Amino acid sequence: MWNCRRVGLRISCAPNNIAIFAARPGWRKGLRVATKPRLVSKELYASKTGEETVKVVLFCGGFGMRMREYSEALPKPMVPIGYRPILWHVMKYYAHYGHKDFILCLGYKADVIKKYFLEYDECVSNDFVLSCGGKTVELLNSDIDDWNITFVDTGLTSNIGQRLKAVQSQLEGEDVFLANYTDGLSDVPLPTVVESFEKSGNVACFVGVKPRASFHLITMESGGVVTSIEHIARSGARMNGGFMVLRREIFTYMKDGEELVEEPFRRLIGAGRLMVYPHDGYWACMDTFKEKQDLEDLFGRGRAPWAVWNHQHEIKK
Repeated sequence: MWNCRRVGLRISCAPNNIAIFAARPGWRKGLRVATKPRLVSKELYASKTGEETVKVVLFCGGFGMRMREYSEALPKPMVPIGYRPILWHVMKYYAHYGHKDFILCLGYKADVIKKYFLEYDECVSNDFVLSCGGKTVELLNSDIDDWNITFVDTGLTSNIGQRLKAVQSQLEGEDVFLANYTDGLSDVPLPTVVESFEKSGNVACFVGVKPRASFHLITMESGGVVTSIEHIARSGARMNGGFMVLRREIFTYMKDGEELVEEPFRRLIGAGRLMVYPHDGYWACMDTFKEKQDLEDLFGRGRAPWAVWNHQHEIKK
């Protein structure tokens, strides 16, 4: 039985972390997989819009307690949407805009995520030519041939702030970097978000989205008398969509053990250095099995708004 997994991986190991660099064409288990050779460099990562590319920190260590149907066997970032996990969809989104240097903050079932990429099968999501009776596979395109992925164990029960602090050394020399909770998908225009943030001079920015929940907000007087009731979607309220742009200066606002959006963000608010980019387009989070099924349905019908890399968001009914 043939397979066409990535070959020729160059792996750099250090205590508690692994870095995977771009693969080269080669042989694996008697099967030759041919791809066009590529150079990994800062210039290669230049996005179509011409802005400088930066590293992307992805938080992948949570338990996913509300996804118990999957989380007992898989970490939440590995729950599939179509033929790839949600983690891949998030990475593919950033790679579309030229940001292909990833730092994965691992925790719960870290081995599952590591094994997935170490055994990554390019043929699952790419076109290829099979020849020589199945002995040779020529990939016509590639997903991750020019990605750098650094895997860092950031603790089993760490919060987001602790995970970010754990990879601080991986961000040396980076004035600005991106970060994501890795449980939501969106068509937010990333170059516009980054440009707005850089012009602002702020330390942190997150994408503010409208809640998709179906509950109502109320206000009341003393004694429990209700004075108003309004659906959350019409209230004007926004929430953190999990897509963030941060300056390295963020670490000066953080103390050990603190959750990123609690004390550090409050300090930034006090200093007038936290901003939000309001996004009224598509955004969805995968916290429950139903939300997973909704994303699966969109992807299966070819109407996934977050799939900016293949312009699925432009497909009309």
